[in-house]
Amino acid sequence: MDKTYYDPADLRKFGKITDWQEEVGNKFFDWYGEVFKDGHLTAKEKSLIALAVSHAVQCPYCIDAYTEESIKKGYPEGAMMEAVHVAAAIRGGASLVHGVQMMNKAKKLNV
Repeated sequence: MDKTYYDPADLRKFGKITDWQEEVGNKFFDWYGEVFKDGHLTAKEKSLIALAVSHAVQCPYCIDAYTEESIKKGYPEGAMMEAVHVAAAIRGGASLVHGVQMMNKAKKLNV
């Protein structure tokens, strides 16, 4: 196996975050579990949202977990890639819209 900065085996260790801070860790997992239950959005829809957000925040552990979860919940590869493109468009747009801040600052400096 090739070595990477992110060890895929570490994803299975996620539950151990409670080892050094049990109370807060448990509160996180309780909240996390509630977030992914059916509500106004289905658990299935939330898995696809989580996959897209995973790419936007560039979390390789989350990408692995929510790719698996999205497949388990029945999403085809095309739907998953479309969600990734949505995340990329939002991320790209967020970078570009900050260009307005740069333009405003440059105009002030070049007066």
